[in-house]
Amino acid sequence: MCKSPLLPILILSLLTGCAGQGIQRKDGTSSARPFKAANLAKSDVDMVIEMHQQEVLKSLKTLTLKLYRRNPQEFRKVGLDSAETATDRIFSQLDRWADAPLRQLDWEAQFRLAFLEGYSGDRVHAFMSALTIMLMAAYEDKTAFYLLDELSPQKLYNSARNIEVAVWKLSNARQPNGARVLISNSMDGEVQNLSFEREFGKLIAQQDVLALIMEDKSNRSINRILQNAATFIFLPI
Repeated sequence: MCKSPLLPILILSLLTGCAGQGIQRKDGTSSARPFKAANLAKSDVDMVIEMHQQEVLKSLKTLTLKLYRRNPQEFRKVGLDSAETATDRIFSQLDRWADAPLRQLDWEAQFRLAFLEGYSGDRVHAFMSALTIMLMAAYEDKTAFYLLDELSPQKLYNSARNIEVAVWKLSNARQPNGARVLISNSMDGEVQNLSFEREFGKLIAQQDVLALIMEDKSNRSINRILQNAATFIFLPI
């Protein structure tokens, strides 16, 4: 039986047309995703994973910029001139993450470096690079997901608990003179500002929801570990 050579073209045209439709958001952006042939090798769960990761990375970048703006002395220590330039030191590496120098660092060591007494380097970079490396590890250091890819629900759950530990330390760590090591939420006497708390809360929620999705998909039960954030001990990823 002879098949028309136009059939594959018609199918691709239909898929491309469907991909062009989307929701117009209030900020002027659209939810429409451009058609890519590679997306034919993705399941709905793969799409969900990528959307979750994109939101996680967006929150990480927002938090980095906010921390630098509240702690400008940190990027000045390494000779940078703006919070934006300092933020780009981390997130410009995501496009080449497989070979990125940042990926080679020990995220637990980076967390501890951020609060090490007498550390003369960029504490914001140490803290936010640690968070980024740890969360990327929970996504198996990938930014694209396909039918045969699997994520560990336990790693995703553990990453959410690790964020809680990191946030507790960020909010409570003090220098010997009593000043905060890094300023995030409001200081005493300031107008209340909980924007950091809300953004970190979104990060934790994203990881917890995705952990539940992957638990259901894989039929692998999450070991829900009780953790004391004040100990500054992290769960494995």
